Amino acid sequence: MSEPSPGVAAAVEGELRLLDPLVRASTELLVQVLHPDFREVDTAGRHWDRDTVITSLISGRAPRPGPLTASLMRGVQLADELVHVTFDTEARGKRAHRSSLWRLTAAGWLLYYHQATPFVSGPAADE
Repeated sequence: MSEPSPGVAAAVEGELRLLDPLVRASTELLVQVLHPDFREVDTAGRHWDRDTVITSLISGRAPRPGPLTASLMRGVQLADELVHVTFDTEARGKRAHRSSLWRLTAAGWLLYYHQATPFVSGPAADE
């Protein structure tokens, strides 16, 4: 298996940073990872922008899922300045498929778009 591209490696590292509760509690660290035009669709289908996500996380109003376990993380370089990362998370028995787009900027690789879709395991889910 070949080594991931530098862009994929940076995006995966960024995803792992975003799972860290210390990063999620720091405006300074979040602005280093989230693109100014960041958008998210969460597991409930709500749309978020960068400022709303940061305010929600910092204020403590965001849901606290507890420790997130990530698995099946993989990335693909779609273009010189664009990486797509997919992975699954689990926290307190709730699971989600996650998909992110990372863009290369003058500040480095930043999370541009993220979507999470809840799922359950089972025969129908694996077909």
